[in-house]
Amino acid sequence: MLAIPYFIMLTSHGHIESEQSLCPLKMLTGFPCPGCGITKAIIFFYEGDLLKSFYYHVLGPLVPIASVFAIVVLSTELATQKNYFSSILYSKKLAYTLAVLFGLYHAIRLVIFISTHNVQQILTESIWQ
Repeated sequence: MLAIPYFIMLTSHGHIESEQSLCPLKMLTGFPCPGCGITKAIIFFYEGDLLKSFYYHVLGPLVPIASVFAIVVLSTELATQKNYFSSILYSKKLAYTLAVLFGLYHAIRLVIFISTHNVQQILTESIWQ
């Protein structure tokens, strides 16, 4: 998951902002899905441009950090045969809270997207150009 944005960064030659999204929902409708922009956000995080990273997706910079944390925790748990964060990571309360926050973020993102794009611009971002 962390390697794919890195390889895209190496091969994009600075044209990542103008590339078409590979998201099936965005290709069909022109509207972003909840995860749209995370790959570009990770790429800009790797390049050290945090403002662009947050612009493309607020959670984008958190993905590499959370992934490295998960690798360290899982490696430690395997080595010590103990569970350190299972009560926190497998909490229904945490899952519901994150789902609600993610849904609210996406709803706000859609409102901003619709208010800043006209129908022609939305169609341009889809395969129905």
